[in-house]
Order: sequence, then C-alpha cells, then structure tokens
Amino acid sequence: MNSKHFREKGEYLIYSREYIKYLANRTIQSSKEFHIVLAGGETPREIYKYLREIDTDWSKWIFWFGDERCLPIGHSDRNSTMAEESLFNSLPIDETQIKIIPAQIGAVQAAEEYSSALSEISIFDLVLLGIGEDGHTASLFPGNNLGSLPQSPSAIPVLNAPKFPKERVSLSLNRLNRSKEVLFLVSGKEKGKILERISDREDLPFRKVKGSENTKILYWNGE
Repeated sequence: MNSKHFREKGEYLIYSREYIKYLANRTIQSSKEFHIVLAGGETPREIYKYLREIDTDWSKWIFWFGDERCLPIGHSDRNSTMAEESLFNSLPIDETQIKIIPAQIGAVQAAEEYSSALSEISIFDLVLLGIGEDGHTASLFPGNNLGSLPQSPSAIPVLNAPKFPKERVSLSLNRLNRSKEVLFLVSGKEKGKILERISDREDLPFRKVKGSENTKILYWNGE
C-alpha cells in the first residue's frame, strides 16, 4: 500500500479526479464498462463534484456502493443521497447504471439482494474508500465479521455499527479484494494523526483491503 500526500486542497482534488478519469478511460478504451465502487463521506463528496467535469463516455460507467446505512430512500445520511446530489444529478446517465444498495428494506435482506446483483460482475475496476478513526472502512468495523472467507457473500449485514444507524450493509472484504484498483480518500489534520497511529496496524479492516493491481492512499492534511 503506497500513499501520496498533498498540502493544497485544489491539488488533492484535481489529482484524485484525474487519476479516476485515467483509470476509467483506459478501461473504456478496451470496449468495456467501467465498474466503480463509491464511498460516502465529505471528502468523496467534493471529489465527485470535480469528477462531473471530466471528458469520458459516461454511458460506460456502472456505479456501485461500498456500504449503505439502513435508512429510507432519500434520507440525507444515505450514501446514495450524497452521490445523487453531488454526482448523478449532473451526469448524462441512465438509472440502470446506478446500483443502489436497497438498505431501506433491512440489513439482512438488502445484503442478500445486493450480493445477488453483484453476481453479474467478477471484478471491480476501481474501489473508492475512506478510513475511519478506528481503522474501519466501508462499514467493516474492527472486531466484526469482515466477510473475509472465500465463501463469504459479496455483501454482508452489519447490525452493530458504533455510530448511527447501527444497521448497515457493507461489501465484504472478500468482495472488496476482487478489485483491480483501491483508492483510499483521506483528508484533514485529525485523519492525518489517525493514519500515523494506525498505519502499521495490519489487523485493522482498511489494511486488509488490497487491489490486485494497486492500492493507494491519497491524503490532504487539511491546512
């Protein structure tokens, strides 16, 4: 896992945008769809707004989600709502390109349905993730089942998240690791301190996620 640090916010946002664009267009040039997993949170929100500006064939993009909170459709705390407001509403895409986790029906059933939907693809081209202060990523929290076994389903229910809401759905570690590229998006002084504290903790969930081609942390210090 390698990392790249930025001192300027604009540089961080532009680099993130251009890196995602490069991966997308490289994949699309091979006459393939580009399967990307979106992360929630404020840092991705800003990057998504920058992403709207790129020159790409949006009809080839397929959007998945790394996790979702079990809240009603349209709730402001849902990752899908954030992605809709910051990205989807500004793109020339069809709703069939957006693979929302149906978390509003409950964690267990939603995980089963999303696992079924994910059976249509073998590998993600790019996964975007954040890192929590406890080392969690997506909704894979320390001490919980991470879905790391070969037979683990693609999506797993989370019933005891330490923050509201307790019920969530997350892609399993087994599924996240079926990705070509993994990009962790991190920003802020506090997150920098957290990274220093946990960077060598191989037992933490975020350290267990690895892309088959590349795994990278992009960090802006927030100053």
